[in-house]
Order: sequence, then C-alpha cells, then structure tokens
Amino acid sequence: MGDPRRFRKKYESPKHPWEKSRIEEENKIRKEYALKSKKEIWRAKTIIKKYRHQARQLVGLPANERAEKEKKLIEKLQKIGLLGSSATLDDILSLKVEDLLERRLQTIVWKKGLARTAKQARQFIVHGHIAVNGRKVTVPGMIIDTELEKKVTWYKKPIITETAKIETIEPSETIEKIAEEAGETEQEKEAAEEILKTSGKSETIKHIAKEGGK
Repeated sequence: MGDPRRFRKKYESPKHPWEKSRIEEENKIRKEYALKSKKEIWRAKTIIKKYRHQARQLVGLPANERAEKEKKLIEKLQKIGLLGSSATLDDILSLKVEDLLERRLQTIVWKKGLARTAKQARQFIVHGHIAVNGRKVTVPGMIIDTELEKKVTWYKKPIITETAKIETIEPSETIEKIAEEAGETEQEKEAAEEILKTSGKSETIKHIAKEGGK
C-alpha cells in the first residue's frame, strides 16, 4: 500500500513561542478576524515573508532583468488585492499580515455584509452557504483576488440574517433627541425601549423622557 501521504507544513512556527508582545498581537488579530487558531496567522505571515524575500532578491538584480520580474511580482500582488495601482517594491516590503487576512474569503463575506460578524461568516462558509463564481466553497482561508471578489455570493438559497433594522443609538445623540423620537403611545414606547436594550443602554424610556422633558 505504500507509505501514508504526508502533508508538508505550510507555515513557520515562531522561534520564540513565549514572547509576550507577539502573543498579545496574535491574540488581537485572531479575535478581530475570528480565526480558528494561530496557525492561520502563522500561515499568512509565511506567505507575506515569501513575498518580501522575493522583493529583496530583485533589488540586487541588474536593471533590465529586475524590471521584468518586478513588474510580474507587482501585477501578481495587485491581482490578489495586496497592492494598489501605483505600487513599488517598497510597498511589498511594507506588507503586513493583516493585508493578507483582508483577502481571505471569511473576511470578504463579512465585509460584504453577507454576515454580521467574522465568526458568523466562517460558519456560513463551513456549512456550505457561500459560493465563489457560482461554485460552493467551504474553505474560510481561501484567498480571493479582486476579480472573484465581486462573485462572492450566497450558494443557492440566501440565509436570512437579522440585519440592523433597529436603529442604533449613537453616543453623540442627546437625551432630548432620544426622548423626542421615542413617541407618546405605549406601542412606540415599547419599541423605543427595545432599541435602548439592543444598544446596550441601561436607562428606561421613562427615565429618558423625564430627563429630556416631555
């Protein structure tokens, strides 16, 4: 039967596993993008490191040979969405891990509004509710280029989520404005009270109306 198939590791583990600053940074990134594990961060760092290494190698090449390879590398990264239209080698050397995480399918589904959170976006993808160019994709870490980004949609029937139909009360709004928009009928007061609960406000509508002046 032969030896079992062995998958090559696609990321580099940290050289100093207990470095406090790195751990805090990775925890922050993992929480922001709702990643399953830190291996996804290490995988993105390895890819970014590879692109930086290629850019540094081009610096030492002769001008005529460098121009052609530099153009190909920049065009490749522009297609992925990592670089802008007028990018240079310096822009490649300044790439961050967050730049690549922004191109993951999970992040794009979230940013396009198909999911309310990054965690929910991951769930939709894994459960087979998201399609790329008409084909179901169940890999949250898939890198989406700029052309395919427009073709990220629901797979078959859309999943209806609770959108922000209830108005979110901003901190800048005054008590008087909230009380004025709350309404005078019992039904309107109940609706306004529900808004306050959703927004994390502890005050009741009666207290707001009293402070604002009926």
